[in-house]
Amino acid sequence: MRIEAQPEDRPAEPGGVRAPAAARPFAPPLGAAFAERLPERALPWNAMRPERPAILALNESLARELGLDPERLRDEPGARWLIGNDPAEGSRPVAQVYAGHQFGAYSPRLGDGRALLLGEIADTRGRVRDLHLKGSGRTPFARGADGFAAVGPMLREYLMGEAMHALGIPTTRALAVVATGRRVVRDEALDVLPGAVLARVASSHLRVGTFQYARSLGDPELLRRLADFAIERHFPELAAGETPYLGLLEAVIDVQARLVASWMLVGFVHGVMNTDNMTISGETIDYGPCAFMDAYDPATVFSSIDHRGRYAYGAQPAVAGWNLTRFAETLLPLLSDDPAEAERQAVGALQGFGGAYDAAWTAGMRAKLGLGDARGADPTADEETVAALAAELLHELHEGRIDYTRAFRALAETARGVAATGYAELLGERSPGPWLERWLALGPDPTAMDATNPVYIARNHLVDEALVAATEGDLAPFEAILDAVARPFEPRQGLERYAQPGPPGRPHVTYCGT
Repeated sequence: MRIEAQPEDRPAEPGGVRAPAAARPFAPPLGAAFAERLPERALPWNAMRPERPAILALNESLARELGLDPERLRDEPGARWLIGNDPAEGSRPVAQVYAGHQFGAYSPRLGDGRALLLGEIADTRGRVRDLHLKGSGRTPFARGADGFAAVGPMLREYLMGEAMHALGIPTTRALAVVATGRRVVRDEALDVLPGAVLARVASSHLRVGTFQYARSLGDPELLRRLADFAIERHFPELAAGETPYLGLLEAVIDVQARLVASWMLVGFVHGVMNTDNMTISGETIDYGPCAFMDAYDPATVFSSIDHRGRYAYGAQPAVAGWNLTRFAETLLPLLSDDPAEAERQAVGALQGFGGAYDAAWTAGMRAKLGLGDARGADPTADEETVAALAAELLHELHEGRIDYTRAFRALAETARGVAATGYAELLGERSPGPWLERWLALGPDPTAMDATNPVYIARNHLVDEALVAATEGDLAPFEAILDAVARPFEPRQGLERYAQPGPPGRPHVTYCGT
């Protein structure tokens, strides 16, 4: 499939909401709970209207999960519904406002500069999801930017979200990428690129930065309404408790600890862990300068703007703890009328982050090493044993610049006694450390390892190759790598190149795509 050039789109209308068209079979009514209950956080706005929108990528399985008809979404009315031009009954498109710490510096007013929340949709299991756009045109929060998005970064978000979903990691997901025909200029590319809009789905788009903005206004009732909304959406069991807001803090700490541990276990680097990119739900959001490691190195940085390594791979747990401290600060007025007591509760909750992270990481590493599940199927492999084995293994991978993903699949072959494709092959002339014999003595389960450790990840050089081709009009490489990462644990003939690291050379660099 090739992307054909299209005429320029018509500019977006100013604020206000168009009257919705009659509901179509593929377009169930949307909720507007955020817009109605938190109007101070929601600016009514409309998406730009391209002349002839064209579907580039459609997530058919996710569409069916949402009760939508994929075939009806592929025609022009369906594409316009996806990008907010023909909103469903009940839709009230809004740009959300939030604050955030960006690379440690506080920005008091950020918000959806090129994005819109179309509304909430219930999936076939009754779960409420946000339907949200990116690249839909400038809003008053654009801060001088054009409000548009290029095809490459939007397809990157689609691809990375599906890769993470297939790995079992909580994530926002793309429903579609729609070409606009607009040409956009990006400084890092020094080129004019084809434009696109991403339609994505999330449990919500409530962020740490959403709470930071509410706290900055000095309105405790607004802060309370926001916290109540978050509890209702994500942690309804807390509503009847005696300390629901402390419970909210503890719950967010827990889901974020488990999320970041899951990133670390697969070698994922988010790249821009600002507080406005951390969700309350514990889902991965905003796949900008993200990538997966090839050779294991805690100092790995891919982002073109992360000059000091603030968001390096190995720094991610500490950054998550820092961001959660900022979240705790926003909730202090809700924890207690006594500032000292509120701070005591917040500090106590935050002290739980390290233990929650360590437990999630150790359980995940136990599974990666084939030593039983989180309950410890092998009593000889206790937490200290797993942690010690993992530390020695990771040190060895770092010293040898060994590919992180391939190492665990090779270890499974070693556990099977297959030397030709085992771990020793990756080491080359180096000898494995004494940890290897201790690990083998524990009887690791190679079949369980294969069900946990992927063969295919979104390899950086292949992602770049696919996005360059898509930008030039050829979607075949994108569709091929998407197929590989959508079934990451199953080796398939003909996909060998998707299991190999990139060629040695210059460090891989990613861009925000804003």
